[in-house]
Parts: sequence; structure tokens; C-alpha cells
Amino acid sequence: MFFDKNKELMYSGFMFKRSYEPLESYLQAGKALLIYGPRRVGKTTLLQNFLKDTTFKYKLDSGDNLRTQQILSSQDFGEILSYVEGYELLAIDEAQNIPNIGMGIKIIVDQRPDIRVVLTGSSSFELAGQVGEPLTGRKQTLTLYPLAQAELLSAYNKFELREKMEDFLVYGAYPEVLQASTKKQKVDVITEISNSYLVKDILAFDRVKNSKTLLDLLKLLAFQVGSEVSLSEIGTKIGVDYKTVQRYLDLLEKAFVLARLGGFSRNLRNEITNKSKYYFMDLGIRNSLIAQFNGLSQRNDVGQLWENFIFIERLKHRTYQSIYANMYFWRTYNQQEIDLIEERDGKLCGYEMKWSTAKTLSPPALWLEGYPNSDYEIISPDNYQKFILP
Repeated sequence: MFFDKNKELMYSGFMFKRSYEPLESYLQAGKALLIYGPRRVGKTTLLQNFLKDTTFKYKLDSGDNLRTQQILSSQDFGEILSYVEGYELLAIDEAQNIPNIGMGIKIIVDQRPDIRVVLTGSSSFELAGQVGEPLTGRKQTLTLYPLAQAELLSAYNKFELREKMEDFLVYGAYPEVLQASTKKQKVDVITEISNSYLVKDILAFDRVKNSKTLLDLLKLLAFQVGSEVSLSEIGTKIGVDYKTVQRYLDLLEKAFVLARLGGFSRNLRNEITNKSKYYFMDLGIRNSLIAQFNGLSQRNDVGQLWENFIFIERLKHRTYQSIYANMYFWRTYNQQEIDLIEERDGKLCGYEMKWSTAKTLSPPALWLEGYPNSDYEIISPDNYQKFILP
């Protein structure tokens, strides 16, 4: 194992350099830096490692602090400005727990244009809803995911990452899972995260009361990775209406449990666009929901795992490398399909995820006919690293 000389995060002996390091490069005077992401992915560790070395005089606080909640939600200019007096940097962890946090931070950055502010939050639907309008033009947003393959390059080389592929497909990429040394420890950690944190933020949302319905929905989706999802069909199976399924899926996206992929069409008559596919942000979570931690040789869902893995790693790669593109899947009524379409810089690129490449695959005939100037590539274990690594 080798270690990057730059600042890194440590998890019980493993060091992984996160994509947003050095964090200081994202801070601006008179603006708030918002760090979103699922629980337990290292947001607090990222913040604490930055603060250890910063030269700014800083104040570190928690959104769980009742007095802090009272001050920053008060809209009392005098009290809020007194709270940050003498500091160059304000850092608040779990900031989504502070009511009207956006208005409180707006007062700070407007009245103290010299100060820097950094907030972390696990539930984007709470934090984004409270800071979006008040901090328009006054914030920058970063999303931190479970560890990306590119971040693991600070601890493993490319060969070692390929050798560990089975672990990533079965147990996922949460930092605590990666530090676990045995299969039992990995299963215990990801199961605890799934049971204790997965829908915690959603259940705190005042319109969601039934955790069983949410978990039943997630279990159904776990078996449908890579397939179009019928909201009415799912609603029938879990006993809720179409609109409730739609609302729950939206919340699961905003809570970083799922990622949605819509259908692509340029209005060709035989293209399917009215359905979506859903991928899990972490495969360990997906496998925990269905209690399936067998090795790849004992599974019949390896193709689904591979498709989910590549989609999410590509999403991380695009986010961290600032590659801007629209993402879709493509499918026709006669079952011609492409797993992933990226539309970037006016160009269409189609990608088919295949765990096994025993035969050469050509682009679907209707795709070539409808989009003759597009690119097409198979993403397999032989070439995937160039697709998800910088």
C-alpha cells in the first residue's frame, strides 16, 4: 500500500484522499460552502481534517446544538453577528438540523463579507430546501458520495482495484466497510448503516410515517436494477397509490439512496421515454436490503451489479471531474436498448455495460439509423477503468 503525500483521510489504517481536497480551495469570502451527501460517507472527517491544518481562526459547531439552533434560526442580526464575532471561518456540521439555516447564514455572509462559511448536511431535501432561495448567489455546493474508485487510487493501484472488484460489487464503498477486514465485519457494518441510517432523514420528513412501505419499495427496486420501473405496478404491490410511489422515489433520490435515469428520445415513434430506471448509490446497501452477500460465482444478478456499479462510478467521476452531461437510457418497444446515453457538448455517446464479453456486440440497428453520428462503446471488466478513472 502506498500513500499520497497530500492531505488524506484515515480510516483505521487506510488512507484515502478525497476528491475535494484541499477543501480550502473551494472556500470563498462572503460565501457558504455546502457539503451534501449520504450519512457515514466521511463529510465530518473531511471537514475535521481541513480544520486541523487551516490557518483561519475558526468556530466549529454542530447543528445538533440547541443553543446554536436557537441563535441561527432567530433572524436576530445582533445575536447572530455576535455569535461569529472575531472569527474568519464558521464551520457547522449537520447543519440541516437548524431551522431556517439559510436565512441565518445569509445574514452572516451579507453582514460579514470577509467571513467564510462551510456547512455539512446529510439530507439534501432538508438542507437544500432551507438554503436554496436565501443563499442564491451566496453558496457553492459539493456532493460527497461513498468512496469512488478514483479516490481509492490513493491507497491501491489499478491492478489491486481490479482484484478487489468482487468486494465492491458485493459490499459497496462506504469507508467503514472498506476498513473492515473480514466478510462478517463488512456485512455487519453495511447492515447497520442500512438499518440505522438509510431512511432516517426521510422518516424525519413530516409527510412520511411508514418505514415499512419505504423498505418494501426499496426491496422491489433492488430486484429491478437495470429495468424500467412501473410506478403503478409497484404501488399495487406495496399497497399505495401512484402519486405516493412517485413522492417516495423523489425523497429517496434526495436522500442519496437512489439515482434515477430517464429515457432518451428525439421523438422517434418506437422509443420508450415514459419510464425510468433506478440505481442504488451504494451496492452494499442494495445487497443488504435483500440480504444477499454471496460471492459472484454464487449469484444470478452479476449483470445487474455490474450495471449499477458502472453507472454510479461514472456519476461520481463526472461529479468530481466537472464533466457536464445529460444522462439517459435508450430502449425501443421491440427491445433494442443501450444502458447509458451521455449527451455532452452536442454529442451523443452510448455505453452498454457487459460483465461478460464473450462475443463482439454491435450498436442496435435502430440506434444507428436514428443517430448515425453518435458513439457507442461496451464497458466491461477489460476496459472499465478508463471510463471511471481520471
